Amino acid sequence: MRLKHLALASFAILSLSACQATTKPAAIINVPFTAPLASDFRNEIAIARFSELLNRADLSTEQQAKLYYDRGVLFDSLGMTTLSRIDFNRAVKLKPDLAEVYNFLGIQHTLMQQYEKAYEYFDSAIELDQEHEYAYLNRGIALYYGDRATLAKDDFKTFLERSPNDPYRVLWLYLAQAAQDKTAAIAALKANAAALDENEWAYQLIALYVGDLSEKVFFSGIADGVSSQQEYAQRLCEAYFYLAKQHQAAGELSIATDYFKLALATNVHEFIEYKYARLELELMASESAG
Repeated sequence: MRLKHLALASFAILSLSACQATTKPAAIINVPFTAPLASDFRNEIAIARFSELLNRADLSTEQQAKLYYDRGVLFDSLGMTTLSRIDFNRAVKLKPDLAEVYNFLGIQHTLMQQYEKAYEYFDSAIELDQEHEYAYLNRGIALYYGDRATLAKDDFKTFLERSPNDPYRVLWLYLAQAAQDKTAAIAALKANAAALDENEWAYQLIALYVGDLSEKVFFSGIADGVSSQQEYAQRLCEAYFYLAKQHQAAGELSIATDYFKLALATNVHEFIEYKYARLELELMASESAG
C-alpha cells in the first residue's frame, strides 16, 4: 500500500546548483522526499528519568553503568553525540566488560576519523563478545573509511555469513570489494544476491547496483508497503545514501554530494547511513580543498 497521508511524500523536482564535477548532469531531479523525522518525545522523557535515577545513592556500580549506557544510547538516537560519548565513557569506567559500549564508541571515533582508536574499540567489543555481529560490520566500515579495503572485506564477509539473506550486508561487502576491483565486485554481488528475497524492499538497492533497475523506477516504488512517516523517512535515508555511493563511484560527485545531504535531511540519526553521510561529505570536502 502506498503512503497516502504524507503531503511531502510526493515527488518533487529539486534544482540543486552544485559545481559540476563531470560532463554529466550536475543536479538530481524527480526525487521523492519527506519532512525531517521529528525527535521521539518519549526518548527525551526517558533521558530525564535516567538522569533522576542516576542521582540515587543506593545504585550498584553495575546499575550505574547500565543507566549511563541506556542514556547514552538515547542521546545518540537524538543526534547528541558528545553527550552520548560522555555517558559511554562513564559506563565503561564503571563496568569495563560492556561490549556494546565499545561498539558505540568505535562508531563515534570512526566518524571523527580517528580510525586506529576505532579499531581498538571494535576489537574490544569482539574480544568480549564473539557473537556481537554488528561489531564486525562497524569495524569493517571503519576499515573501509581507513583505506584498508582488504581487511574490511574480511569483516564484511564474516558479517554476511551470519545472515546471508540480508541485502545490506551484501551491499557493504560490495562497497569494500569495489574499492579494489569493481568487475569482480559486481560478479560477487550478483552471486550473493541469489540468496536474497526479491520481494524485500532492500533488494531493490541490489537491483539498482547490478543495473537491473533504473533510478527512476527505483524511486517510483520506494513508498510501496510503507505504513508510517517514520518508516518512509528511514527508507529514504537508506536510498539517498546508497545512491550517493553509486554516483560517487561513477565520478558524479555533485550528484553524490546532493544525495548525501538529502540523507542528512531525513534526521534519522540512529541509522548508519545517516551517520556516514556526514562523514562522506567531510571527506569529499577535504579532498576538494586538498
